[in-house]
Amino acid sequence: MNTKSIIKNIVSDLGIAKPLIENTTSLLNDGATIPFISRYRKEKTGGLDETQVRNISEKLQYYIELEKRKDTILKAIKEQGKLTDELYGQIAQCREKQKLEDLYLPYKPKKRTKATLAREKGLEPLANIILLQQVTQGSKQEIVKQYFFPAKGVATYDEAMAGALDIVAEKISDNAEVRDVLRKYVPSRGLFVSKVQKKWVKKKSKYESYYDFSEPITRSLSHRILAVRRGTKEKVLSWRIVAEQERAIQLIESEIVKNRRTLFIEELLDALKDSYKRLLFPSIENEVFLVKLEEAEKEAINVFSKNLRNLLLFPPAGHKIIIGVDPGFRTGCKIVVIDRNGSFKEYQQIFPHPPGNKKEKAEKILKRLICKYKAELIAIGNGTASRETSIFVNEVIKKHNLDIRSLIVSEAGASVYSASETAKEEFPDLDVTVRGAISIGRRLQDPLSELVKIDPKSIGVGQYQHDVNQVELKKALSFVVESCVNYVGVDLNTASVELLSYVSGIGKVAAKNIVRYFSEQGSFKDKRELLKVPRLGDKVFQQCAGFLRILGSNNPLDNSAIHPESYHIVEKMARDCGVEAQELIGNEILVTKINASRYVTGEIGLLTLNDILEELKKPGLDPRKEFTGIQFSSEINDIKDLRVDMVLEGIVTNVTNFGAFVDIGVHQDGLIHISRLSDKFVKSPHDIVSVGDTVKVKIISLDKELKRIGLERLRE
Repeated sequence: MNTKSIIKNIVSDLGIAKPLIENTTSLLNDGATIPFISRYRKEKTGGLDETQVRNISEKLQYYIELEKRKDTILKAIKEQGKLTDELYGQIAQCREKQKLEDLYLPYKPKKRTKATLAREKGLEPLANIILLQQVTQGSKQEIVKQYFFPAKGVATYDEAMAGALDIVAEKISDNAEVRDVLRKYVPSRGLFVSKVQKKWVKKKSKYESYYDFSEPITRSLSHRILAVRRGTKEKVLSWRIVAEQERAIQLIESEIVKNRRTLFIEELLDALKDSYKRLLFPSIENEVFLVKLEEAEKEAINVFSKNLRNLLLFPPAGHKIIIGVDPGFRTGCKIVVIDRNGSFKEYQQIFPHPPGNKKEKAEKILKRLICKYKAELIAIGNGTASRETSIFVNEVIKKHNLDIRSLIVSEAGASVYSASETAKEEFPDLDVTVRGAISIGRRLQDPLSELVKIDPKSIGVGQYQHDVNQVELKKALSFVVESCVNYVGVDLNTASVELLSYVSGIGKVAAKNIVRYFSEQGSFKDKRELLKVPRLGDKVFQQCAGFLRILGSNNPLDNSAIHPESYHIVEKMARDCGVEAQELIGNEILVTKINASRYVTGEIGLLTLNDILEELKKPGLDPRKEFTGIQFSSEINDIKDLRVDMVLEGIVTNVTNFGAFVDIGVHQDGLIHISRLSDKFVKSPHDIVSVGDTVKVKIISLDKELKRIGLERLRE
C-alpha cells in the first residue's frame, strides 16, 4: 500500500496541512473514532471538526480501495503479457476509480461481441491497419484481399471490411481519452429529458411536471433526477440524455484521426460514427445519468442527514411524567403513563370517537390518570384520529381545569419500534399498540434516547430514502446518530443498550455487557468502574469515557464532558486556586480567572485546556435548546376545513432542497416552496428552517383531489 501517495492525494483533495492529515489518519488507523478524535485530540488535528475528520476518513477509505483495485488490474494485465512501462505509469498515477476502469477497459475480459467474432475470423490485423492510418497508397482491394478466410466465413471484400470495422469501432469505444472527452462534453452541453408513457398521457399523477420535461444537465437538481428515476420505475415516465451528435463526433475525430490522407479514411470515419452511436453514446448516456444520480443520492442523503440531526437534537421535555396517546377510531386510543425516567406505569384503552362512542367513560379514565400520577404533559401521536383525539383531550383539560397541556408528537417509526426485538425485550408482556404509545410518550420526554431505537430510515424526515444507495444511506445516518449521541452525552446509569451502542468506541456487544453489569452490580459509582465490565478494556474506555455521565459519582468530574485523562489537570488548577476540585466545578467567577497557558504540556495544549475551562463553567449542560410546544387550532381538523389565505401555525416535519413540509394538523403536510420561505433569495431551505421548528404560514393554494397544500412562510 502506497501510504505516502495516499496522504499526498488527501492533502490535495481537502487542502488540509499534511501533518494534520498524517496525525488524523494515524489515529483512524489506530482505531480511534471520529467523535473522539475531533473532541479529545485537538492538538494532533489542529482542531478539525467532526465533518473534516469524517472527510479525511472517507478519502482514506477511497484511496485504500483504489490502491487495491490498481493491484488487481496490474496483475490481470501482466498475466496477459500486455503491461508496458507507459501503461504501468498511467495506472500508478491514476487518482480516479472511473479513469482507472477506462485504462483497464481494453484489457478487460468481454462478452462475445461483433468485434470478438471478427477477431476469431483473423481480422484484427486489418483493423489495426485502418486504425494506425499509416497506409496512404496502394489498392484497398489488394490489401483487404489478404484477409479473406473463406473457411471462417470471410470470402468477400465487404465481409472482411465489415468485421474489421467492428473491431475498430470497439477499439475506439475502449479508448480512455475518447471516453474522457465525451464524459466531459455530454454533461456540460447535453440535455436531461423525460417523457410520459403512452398509457399515462391523459392521466393525472404526481409526476405531471415531468410529462414533457427538458433542461440542461448542468442545471438538473437532485430532487428532479430522483423524481424522474422513481417515475421511470413506476412506468409513468421514461428518460434520455440528448447531446449534439455532430459535435460529439468531431471531438472523437480530434482524438482518433491523425492522418486524413490515409487510404482508409472513409472507412475509419464510418467506424467512428458507428462506435459513437452503437457503443459510446449508450454507455456514456447511462454513465452520465448514473453520475447525476449518484450526486442526487448524495444530496438526498445529505438532506436526510440534516433533518435527522435536527430531529434527534429536538429539545427534550425532560424528566416529566407523561401520558402517551396512540390515537385511533375503530380500535380506540391506547393510553400509557410513563414516569420521569420513562418507565411504564399503567395502560388504558378508551373509545372517545365513533364507532365506539364511549366518550363519557373515556373522559373519566383520562382525568383519573392525570390526577393519579400528577401527569405534566400529554403526547398525542400524529397519525389517524390525532386531531380528533387532541380536541377531546383539550376539552377534558379545559372542563376540569387540569394543570397539564397536550402536544402533537410525530409517531413516525413508532410502529417499527413496537414490533422490534428491542421493544419485545423491554416490554415482553405488552401488546405492540401499547409499546407504540410508550414510544410516543418517551420521544416527547427525550427524542434522542427514544429515536435511537428505530431504524433512521423509518423516522420519516427524508425523501426518496428507499430509492437511494442503501449502504451509503445507512452509513451516513449512523454517523449522524453517533454524532448526536456523543454531542449530547449519555447518562451511564439510565441509558439503554441502543443509546450506549452509539457512544464512541462502545458498540452493541460492549453496550449489552454494560447494561448486564448494571443490572447485576447496581449503578456505576464512577467511570473507572467501567473497566470491570467484561470485554471493555483500556482502549474502549479511552474512546468512550469522555462522552458518558454519572450523576452523583464519587468523582464530580464524572458528570462532565472532561475526559478522565485530564482530571489531574483540573485537580492541579483547583490546588492552584486554593480550593477542592468540587468547588471549582460550576464556579464561573473562579474558572474565568484561570490562565490556561500555565497548564500547557507536551500532550495537552490550549485547544483542549480551553474546552476544559468551558466545561468547568457549566458542567454536564445539555446542549439542546429549551423545550417548547405547539397546539393546533381546534377548528381545523381536515383538509376540507382549509381555505386559501388562511393563516395557521405548524411544525416543520421535513426540509428538502426545494422547500419545507409543514404539519398544520390536517393529516396532510403542506409545502412551503423555497421561493415562499423568505422575501429574500434563499440558497438552501436549511438556512431558513429546520425540522421541528414552529412556523406561521398562510395557505396560498389548495388541490384537495391530489391533497396538495401550498404554503407561504410569514415573517414575524
